[in-house]
Amino acid sequence: MKALQFSATGDLAALRFVDVATPVPATGEVLVEIKAAGLNPSDVKNVLGRFPYTTLPRIPGRDFAGVVVEGPQALLGQEVWGTGRDLGFFADGSHAQFLTVSAKGVARKPSHLSFAQAASLGVPYTTAWDALERSGVSNGTRLLVIGANGAVGSATLALAKTRGAQVLAAVRRPEQVEVLQRQGIETIALGAPEALGAQVNAVFKGGADVIFDTTGFWLPAAVAGLAPFGRIAIIAAPVDGQVQLPALNLYRKGGSVVGINSLLYNCEQCAVMLEQFGRFFDDGALPLPEGLREVALADGVQSYAQVNEGSADKIIFLP
Repeated sequence: MKALQFSATGDLAALRFVDVATPVPATGEVLVEIKAAGLNPSDVKNVLGRFPYTTLPRIPGRDFAGVVVEGPQALLGQEVWGTGRDLGFFADGSHAQFLTVSAKGVARKPSHLSFAQAASLGVPYTTAWDALERSGVSNGTRLLVIGANGAVGSATLALAKTRGAQVLAAVRRPEQVEVLQRQGIETIALGAPEALGAQVNAVFKGGADVIFDTTGFWLPAAVAGLAPFGRIAIIAAPVDGQVQLPALNLYRKGGSVVGINSLLYNCEQCAVMLEQFGRFFDDGALPLPEGLREVALADGVQSYAQVNEGSADKIIFLP
C-alpha cells in the first residue's frame, strides 16, 4: 500500500511517500480502508521530534474515516471514524491506504458527515469534548472560550451549545469578532491582559464558571474573570512551558486549573467520545464542517511543510 512514513525525526525531509506492506489485523482488530485522513499540527510536530516516545519507522496520522474491510463480522462494510494517541506514535497511523486498529477503537461514522468531514474532526472535537466534560460544563454554565476561532475553540463553542451552556467567545482580531457575531455568538476582542477580567464581568456578572484558554497565553489574566469555584481549562503553554500564576487570587476564589491533553486517550477511549457526540451531527445540533482542503496523499509531504509554515487550512488526505 501507499503511505507517508518517516524513519528519523527532526526534519520534515525525513517524511517520504513510500510503498509498504498492507497491515494484517490481529485478533480483536479491524483493517480499515482509509477514505480520508486529517492532518493536525501534532502530526507535523511528531515528524519534527517533539514527542520523544514515538517509535520508528512510523506512519503518522491520528484522525481517519473509512470502511472496515477485515475483522469481526458485525463490523465488515461499516463506515467508521476514529482517532487516538496510539496512532502515529506507538502504532502506524492514518496517513496511508489502510490501517489496523482495535475493533473497539472505531466508532460508527455519522451518516450526515462525508468521509472528509469526519476525518477533520477527531483531534479538535475529542479535545473540546474532554475539556467540557472535565471542567463540568452543563446546562446554564457560563463559558468563556479564548481563541474561539481555532479548530478546538470552534468545536468547543458548538459542543457547549448542545449542553445548554451560555457561551462567550474571545478572539484577537476585529474581523474574527465580526465573523463570530454574524454566527450569533457573543464575542469580545482580546486586548491588554489586565482588561480581560472587566470584559468578562461585563457579560457574565460575577465571572465565568469555566474559562477555556486554547492559546496558552491567557491563564494568568483569566483568573480575574473567573467566578467563585470556577475552572480554567488549558491545552497549551508558552514555548518555555512556564506562566506566572496569580495563586493568591486563584485560591481565594476557590478556582482550579484543568489540564487537557488529547494524547492521554487511546483509540478505544476516543471511540467512546465519538459515539457520544457523533449523534449530534445527524440530528442537526452540530454544524457540518466547511472549507476543508482535500489533498491527494501522494502530495502529503508538501502539505506537512505548509502546516509547519503556518497554514491555517484544514487539510484532508485522500488515499
